[in-house]
Amino acid sequence: MPRDQMDRDLIALLQANARESTAELARKLGVARTTVIARLERLERSGVIVGYTVRLGLDEAERGVQAWVGITTEPKSARDVTRRLAALPELRQLCSVSGEFDYLALIRTDSTARLDVLLDEIGEIDGVTKTTTSVVLALRVDRTA
Repeated sequence: MPRDQMDRDLIALLQANARESTAELARKLGVARTTVIARLERLERSGVIVGYTVRLGLDEAERGVQAWVGITTEPKSARDVTRRLAALPELRQLCSVSGEFDYLALIRTDSTARLDVLLDEIGEIDGVTKTTTSVVLALRVDRTA
């Protein structure tokens, strides 16, 4: 976990622009460049920062079809279902959740036709008893890094 406010501020700056130079980060934080480098190394080493990524512009991000799929499974099938779902290249996130479903899967495909095929594949996985799909129409707020 971040140790203090400077760690949190540094992480926020990187989430806004992961390509920001250490010199610019230091200027914005009001500290020496070596301090930023040391903090980044510590945050990476401790697993707080596990990588840097590219965020696509809205035009790219809105291409294709994105859907949340609620998945209900049979008892004791979690390991096999999770393994099979993880093998799907269109799977972006898989969360075990409380409530009506056992899992929520975020799926991104290039078309509704591919989504339809993928949903059939998910429904055919041994241990999956039910799926409920909500197609994303528009992204209103995105605070993910």
